[in-house]
Amino acid sequence: MSAALVIRDLGLVDYVPTWHAMQAFTESRGADTPDEIWLLEHPRVFTQGQAGKAEHVLAPGDIPVVPVDRGGQVTYHGPGQLVAYLLIDVKRRGTGVRELVSQIENSLIALLGEYAITAVAKPDAPGVYVDNAKIASLGLRIRHGCSFHGLALNVDMDLEPFARINPCGYAGMAMTQMRALTPAVSLDTVRQQLAAQLAHHLNYAASEIRRAGSEPL
Repeated sequence: MSAALVIRDLGLVDYVPTWHAMQAFTESRGADTPDEIWLLEHPRVFTQGQAGKAEHVLAPGDIPVVPVDRGGQVTYHGPGQLVAYLLIDVKRRGTGVRELVSQIENSLIALLGEYAITAVAKPDAPGVYVDNAKIASLGLRIRHGCSFHGLALNVDMDLEPFARINPCGYAGMAMTQMRALTPAVSLDTVRQQLAAQLAHHLNYAASEIRRAGSEPL
């Protein structure tokens, strides 16, 4: 069994082809396929999870709404938000879904702690929060014992589109971002820090981690 982790920095990529690439990767992987984390940004898009209710999309305007196969309700992606897709063979690693969610949340909490931002997770509402405002969203899909989709961390972005939806199905939920909470923040630096925190909290040894390009897309 392979314990390797491949980390890919994909830049700014359209949502739908990236989603389809995640599906194709998950369907085609074998018992020895290394796990992967894809770090990226998306152009402006709303995504509606499998349990999503139309009434939570209030006024999308010129931003497309894409129904997808992850859990959860509606959320927003846009430039300045760091997305990490986690393509993990959770069955091979002996990890339960709840444990995986906690590992992701703890990675985000530790990252924010590097900026003296105190963040917490909530057992009844997946994601990470600062003073009851959501700073990171979480949504996963498990297929054939493997995860895809992942997390979205608000770093330095336009938060206005969140007012066009009930984020994650919660009317009036306050949203925040790192730029509002720390004097200076660089998306490139946060990208490197998030990769390191995820690899650590997912229990990959340094010798198991390698960087690669964007071949799957």
